[in-house]
Amino acid sequence: MARTIEFDRNQVLERATEVFWRDGFCKTSVSSLVEATRLNPGSIYSAFKSKEGLFLAALEHYGQRTIRKARQCLDEAQSPLDGIKRFLGRIAEDMIGDRSHRGCFLVNTILEMSPHSKKVQEKATQQLNVVEALLADAVGEAIKRGELSPRTRPEVLARFVMVNIWGMHVLSKTGADDKSIRQQLAVLVNCLEA
Repeated sequence: MARTIEFDRNQVLERATEVFWRDGFCKTSVSSLVEATRLNPGSIYSAFKSKEGLFLAALEHYGQRTIRKARQCLDEAQSPLDGIKRFLGRIAEDMIGDRSHRGCFLVNTILEMSPHSKKVQEKATQQLNVVEALLADAVGEAIKRGELSPRTRPEVLARFVMVNIWGMHVLSKTGADDKSIRQQLAVLVNCLEA
């Protein structure tokens, strides 16, 4: 009878995410995943089927964390527009606090893997789309409350915000200083308030 694999899935995914985020899918070796997760190769393959299976689970784990962060910022704000600004501020502060300049794991994955794996691209895009939908809902609420112009199209403004978030992440990967990131955040917030 086969032995049951026992491990804390969230802890394993957190550790695997850090390795994939740092090195990307292609440069991450199974041995580095074994070292980080403290699972043997057989356990990794039994639980996740493949390196790609673990990578997809890590993307889901990271994406859900990002979605929770967006929901928290939007739910705790006094108004929808304030919630969007809080979320943007939190993203900027995460970039400023990240001295290794990793950028966003989802954005990095799309840039690295789009030509190689449709399945991976779809998983990363799916997570980003959820965040975009949350922002579009917040924009819609901001319009109803008179915080934004009634001519504003929620899905267009949400996409504009997401594109700018992606760009800020790429900027942070270039080693941009804190001042540059804060300046870009200020410009984006000014665009929302215009």
